[in-house]
Amino acid sequence: MKSVLRFGAFFVGILAILVLLCPPGGFAAGEVKIGVIYPLTGGAAAAGRELRAGAELAAKIANSVMPDLPMTMARNSGIKSLGGAKIKLIFKDHEGNPTLGADLAKKLILDDKVDGILGCYHSSVTKTVSAVCEQYGVPMINGTSTSPALTKRGFKWFWRTTPHDRWFTKDLFELLKGLTEGKVRGVRAVPKKEIINVASACEKTEWGSHVSRLIASFAKEYGFNLRKSLLYAAKSADLSSEVRSLKASRADVLLFASYTSDAILMVKTLKAQRVRPKIIWGQDAGFEKPEFRSTLGDSIQGILTRTVFLPKVVQIKALAGKVNALYKAKTGNDLGGASARAFTGVQTWVHVLEKVGSTKPADIQGAANSINIPGSELVVPWAGIKFSTSGEELGQNVLGSGLIGQYQKGPDGKMGLEIIYPFDVASADMIFPFPGY
Repeated sequence: MKSVLRFGAFFVGILAILVLLCPPGGFAAGEVKIGVIYPLTGGAAAAGRELRAGAELAAKIANSVMPDLPMTMARNSGIKSLGGAKIKLIFKDHEGNPTLGADLAKKLILDDKVDGILGCYHSSVTKTVSAVCEQYGVPMINGTSTSPALTKRGFKWFWRTTPHDRWFTKDLFELLKGLTEGKVRGVRAVPKKEIINVASACEKTEWGSHVSRLIASFAKEYGFNLRKSLLYAAKSADLSSEVRSLKASRADVLLFASYTSDAILMVKTLKAQRVRPKIIWGQDAGFEKPEFRSTLGDSIQGILTRTVFLPKVVQIKALAGKVNALYKAKTGNDLGGASARAFTGVQTWVHVLEKVGSTKPADIQGAANSINIPGSELVVPWAGIKFSTSGEELGQNVLGSGLIGQYQKGPDGKMGLEIIYPFDVASADMIFPFPGY
């Protein structure tokens, strides 16, 4: 009898120790499942590959110990507050289809029992997927969709780390204004009358439509003439008609919001029709993909694109250089705006989970609303990540910022992006006007 009592006391003691060691979210789980919905096939497949690689690298770092990386998630070999639980990414391909994206989100939630969602690049898909997450009370972090409307819906289960297109488009007009004021490195002040006429062509889904409206709004605010504003289907096989219309507008500045295949086709068609404005600017996306550069070669010299990350960022952020080296070893390419933001999206998930030590949706919600990740932890050149919890926008990171880069051929003969804006971190003189194809 005494031996039974001793065994019982021993067993109770072991249970007490386990309770003390157990993280607040419950007994340590083997993994935390995050559903990741990206365009892995279709017209934006190139972006999808980049997004996936960035997300996978972040998960690998979070699940390992990499002392050479000065970031918190590289120290713990999993989520420390969850007993070392590993991040498991479950990828799904939405093909650029909002309806398919919503269906995939339901399957991830109901069948795969994911703890949260990351995605979806296309703003139109993010719109439908986030609505599903809102319906089921499942947390969703968005790292790469930039339609301003996404954080104006009052959603309680949606958080966006990336800046959105209102900020990015304002940056463009600040650059144009800076050109007239002599603020651009390597360029004398340009009389405004020489760049006053602008025209835009944007793909017509959620994202491009919003960009088109923002361009019209900021053109008016900054005193530029919008001579033409076009919307087109991103999957168009022929953009000749649109380019003829742009050419007829005689605009000094051409502005685009395009995915990969249509960005390439647009520039090819501009070249074929000998359209030569003073400035060509793209709203990131297709204009920044490796395929854009490799397909068009020297034709893109002088083209501008907005972004949130360029390899030149390593000159001001040592951490970015180290992570970029890992990414390049994995893919053969440098980090870009999409891959760097996908990386940051997974990293944000890691910080939120580490902060709360739980996978309960309500606990994750509270942690996301109170998270404050310092900029020193990030590969992107932001002040940090802190989400708005009141006002017109809910769940928007208020500490993000953008860059504008320009394609220039380096001394090694390779085409790369130089930082042109913000002016105080410019890495090269701007090529102005656009030199032609």
